Amino acid sequence: MIDLRLLREDPDLVRASQLKRGEPVELVDELLSADETRRSAISSFETLRAEQKQLGKLMPRATGDEKTALLARTKDLAERVKAAEAAVSEAETRLRAAHLAVSNVVEQQAPPGGEDDYTVLREVGDRPAIGKPRDHLELGEALGAIDMERGAKVSGARFYFLTGQGALLQLAMLQLGLTTAVEAGFIPMIPPVLVKPETMEGTGFLGAHSSEVYYLPADDLYLVGTSEVPLGGYHMNEILNLDGPRRYAGWSSCFRREAGSYGKDTRGIIRVHQFDKVEMFSFCPAELAQDEHQKLLAIEEEYLAKLELAYRVIDVAAGDLGSSAARKFDCEAWVPSQDRYREVTSTSNCTTYQARRLNVRHRDAEGKPQHVATLNGTLATTRMIVAVLEQHQQPDGSVRVPKALQSYLGGRDVLEPS
Repeated sequence: MIDLRLLREDPDLVRASQLKRGEPVELVDELLSADETRRSAISSFETLRAEQKQLGKLMPRATGDEKTALLARTKDLAERVKAAEAAVSEAETRLRAAHLAVSNVVEQQAPPGGEDDYTVLREVGDRPAIGKPRDHLELGEALGAIDMERGAKVSGARFYFLTGQGALLQLAMLQLGLTTAVEAGFIPMIPPVLVKPETMEGTGFLGAHSSEVYYLPADDLYLVGTSEVPLGGYHMNEILNLDGPRRYAGWSSCFRREAGSYGKDTRGIIRVHQFDKVEMFSFCPAELAQDEHQKLLAIEEEYLAKLELAYRVIDVAAGDLGSSAARKFDCEAWVPSQDRYREVTSTSNCTTYQARRLNVRHRDAEGKPQHVATLNGTLATTRMIVAVLEQHQQPDGSVRVPKALQSYLGGRDVLEPS
């Protein structure tokens, strides 16, 4: 949730953010109205309660007609206090709904527009010159690494088996990712992948993207689409002692319904329902958030360099940000068979938006509780197999193994067709 003080002091800033996202500006006015109604309701309730307490002090000394009159006033006041308390409860419910509906305030540097309006910040590495590139599925099937047919037979469309060298390659990539994170000071975590509604809502995934989430109604639990969700909830309702960022790296399976993606990326493992991922997550003082965001991006780029991949970094446009993110950078690896870049990592600065929902705070230099900022970033994920296979393919169908992965693959430097 956004800071209500910011809303009151500079509502035009919030309106401008909504416009930049392409989201309804009217939501800002509804939130302002709900905030004013709640504050007015609380003021009325507190005034009546103070009067009620004052009458209570007069009662022991009252006698006769005076006491009768006080009893009548007390009864009337009790009913008014009860009604005022109900009005506060109703106003708070309305305020929460209006508060949840407004997305995070976008950083001014984020480009305006939608999915195609990103800004390319840099391109890194040389795109491999491959005459007639095989795509990752053709390569993976020849290597005995990917089996889409049996994945569909067992589970349906957009499921797959990673087999033999494919399974070992994924484990190598994830292990390298986790090692990279640990070397950068992250605490390794293997989190639960089923979470309560308040955790899913708190991290912002039950809004516009709720159709992407798998829900188990019998247990009232959600399957996570990223370990950002359980890591974000890890310190829910806590006050942390921070002398700098507190960083975690979560290794988990992830699940996405891919609703609305009919006909998109139906071949191979680019867009699937289940995949594995190492996700970085940071809790830090709000004033350090922008620097921390750059650090997460630098670690992602360090990892892509270890995989010896050509990639580019984009500044994602405001209209393509998730509701929690104030700014997001994507790293997109070159995919030769498609002659284009495809996203393999992203990192988002969520400022204090998630922490306000999850009630995660820290004590500032004066000992006063303040909401933390939260940030997240993909480090290693199944989709990277696509870029590794395609960029490092050889004319005979074998695939060169990046040096950084070789120790995790028993020292092999080439994956050979089976």
